[in-house]
Amino acid sequence: MSAPTDEPARTGAPAAAPDGPGTGDLDQAISRVEHELGRLFARIRVSWREAATTVHPDLQPLGYQVLTSIATGKATSAGAIIERLQTDKSAVSRHVRQLEELGLVESVRDPDDRRARVLVATKLAQERVAIARSHYEARLGERLRRWSADDLDHFAELLAAFGD
Repeated sequence: MSAPTDEPARTGAPAAAPDGPGTGDLDQAISRVEHELGRLFARIRVSWREAATTVHPDLQPLGYQVLTSIATGKATSAGAIIERLQTDKSAVSRHVRQLEELGLVESVRDPDDRRARVLVATKLAQERVAIARSHYEARLGERLRRWSADDLDHFAELLAAFGD
């Protein structure tokens, strides 16, 4: 792939292409990005399914995401999990209940507000999530180590700009 001569700054979003000649090329490039994002999302869903199975054979991918939100401390209440994962209350309740039944999550009194309860991952959950994460990180690392540090930095910047 050839590099443009007037490359936009790496820290910002890519420069917009003007309308006119080459718009078809831009449309094709956008279509390719959409296609590749679809492939990437499918691969991510497979990874979540594999990670969930690593934690427990009955765990669904969304249950794994709920568990990792709790285990990392990024979301320890149903409301925080709903907001973080952008899902509905009934799905979160169902998965939290399953995680409790599997011995992976406990509901305990919030040390800061004794009237409230927070969700915490059990030691078993922490161990199994660590195993699942190590498998995922090994696969990801294997793929990314094929790239140069500059390419990885550029990729990270593009992802960050795309996510904004």
